[in-house]
Amino acid sequence: MVAPLMDVSYAEVAAQRVMDRADQLAAISESAGQLTRVYLSVQHLRANQLVAGWMAQTGMTTWQDAVGNICGRYEGKQEGAKAILLGSHLDTVRNAGRYDGMLGVLCALEVVAYLHQHNLQLEQAIEIVGFGDEEGTRFGITLLGSRGLTGTWPGHWLNCEDASGVSVAQAMVLAGLDPSRIANAERPKTDFSAYLELHIEQGPVLEEEDLALGVVTAINGACRLNCSFTGHAGHAGTVPMALRKDALAAAAEWMTLIEATTRRYGPDEVATVGTLSCAPGAVNVIPGDVKLTLDIRSPHDESLERLLNQLLAEGEAIAARRGVQFSAEAYYAIPATPCDAKLQATLAQAVSDVQGRCLSLPSGAGHDAIAIAERWPSAMLFVRCEKGISHHPAEAVIESDVALAVQAFTQAVTKLAGE
Repeated sequence: MVAPLMDVSYAEVAAQRVMDRADQLAAISESAGQLTRVYLSVQHLRANQLVAGWMAQTGMTTWQDAVGNICGRYEGKQEGAKAILLGSHLDTVRNAGRYDGMLGVLCALEVVAYLHQHNLQLEQAIEIVGFGDEEGTRFGITLLGSRGLTGTWPGHWLNCEDASGVSVAQAMVLAGLDPSRIANAERPKTDFSAYLELHIEQGPVLEEEDLALGVVTAINGACRLNCSFTGHAGHAGTVPMALRKDALAAAAEWMTLIEATTRRYGPDEVATVGTLSCAPGAVNVIPGDVKLTLDIRSPHDESLERLLNQLLAEGEAIAARRGVQFSAEAYYAIPATPCDAKLQATLAQAVSDVQGRCLSLPSGAGHDAIAIAERWPSAMLFVRCEKGISHHPAEAVIESDVALAVQAFTQAVTKLAGE
């Protein structure tokens, strides 16, 4: 028997429950008056317990795995069947919003709740995971929970320390976990057929298009560089303009070219100069040394490389013309993560059914799907967030958008799990 399509009235009640539960989770914080919940903290474990209780109410068996993820399984028609994995993260940045990560877990719960209420079991089981650490807030390393599932935890992570000098290994012991058993969190490739993650957009595109939902095409690859222009400091009053080797003027010219060049590449490529410092930094001295950072992202690795090479060539040309030196060194790089085409199509059909049309767009932010896609076909559903604000207390979603999200997500999951 195929699950009946979720009607509007049911979705509205489900959305109210999601919003209420998001408020309950937001109350679990290490700091009064703001939301901060980091990996393996007391608050993290409390959130896991609360979510496990909600999972149990929908007929799921629950467990906390070896790296602190909270997991639940709703069995298929045949015990031990392959499962579709749904989930997102339960940790936060400091002074966070209440929907980044949590919305995906809570909407996944509503998919299972709908099946449970209708006494339905599908060809595939459904599992939900609340990942323990996506943000990297405590230890400065990210995707700890999802890399636990894929078995790609680097051994040196156990030695990473938080601001108080507590290592990951020590935090695990304090949380009742055994660092020597991390490998037990790994799931065989045969366990899951697909991974779907619902998440707030964390950007303004859906709001600009007046759409509640969108389907992610890929998670952007990124490259970050430390850059510098080196000229000659000099007296601001005595060095003629034509004889200056002003590092800041060179950097400013490059920054405007970065913006103009990246815009010509299309809407999916972005480049940002996020920090800038100049020396000697006096009002009456020509800047002789400027340091700046460049963050460049694209859903296509080839486009990112072409744009990066062009921007660096422009920096070199500016420096040569102005008689200064230019250097750039990459310190971080991650490839793009394409979403599975079949899963995208299934999500897109469900979104079109509930809101009339579907917009496809890349994700500029990272997600647990980066790690999971290394082992299982993965896709993401985006939900509009107000003004694109995220990682901030003003983060907000509209309840009616959540209702549409629950409808579309349930339709897509039941179609995939019923095949």
